[in-house]
Amino acid sequence: MATTNDLKNGLVLNLDGDLWSVVEFQHVKPGKGGAFVRTTLKNVLSGKVVDRTFNAGTKVDTATVDKRTMQYLYADGEDFVFMDLESFDQLTVSGGTVGDASKFLLPEAEATVATHEGVPLYIELPTSVILEVTYTEPGLQGDRSTGGNKPATVETGATVQVPLFVSTGEKIKVDTRDGRYLGRA
Repeated sequence: MATTNDLKNGLVLNLDGDLWSVVEFQHVKPGKGGAFVRTTLKNVLSGKVVDRTFNAGTKVDTATVDKRTMQYLYADGEDFVFMDLESFDQLTVSGGTVGDASKFLLPEAEATVATHEGVPLYIELPTSVILEVTYTEPGLQGDRSTGGNKPATVETGATVQVPLFVSTGEKIKVDTRDGRYLGRA
């Protein structure tokens, strides 16, 4: 248990049987009346975002979330298998939990896996990864580095918009949060 005075970004709360991560919080002291805390909470499992207000000093139930660095091993149907780098235990994470991160997962890549009571909640990848372009249309004479973009398929199967000068076989740096091209590797 903690109070609303102990809130900080990233803290996971157990409210009404669901797990909510604190995205943003603000202590407000109006000129009239008692102080309160205005928060923006994100449901850890569904991703739903809500605004909620608590009176200052109200007790809130915190959830214990264990974040560990794990190595991605392989895909098993719809599921993904990760290995704990300290204990070498393997953990199977459903495809729904991995979500869009699967577009940028390569075997042996490291990711942070957050669990609550042994149940995987979400996966955090590094902010950028280096991937090889497996297919893209060849550039045409006169293409400029500041010209347009074209689609390129990378080794994980994801499609990334790249500048016209990028060719098949090159390694590129991709932002894992939005799939944006960051540059050549």
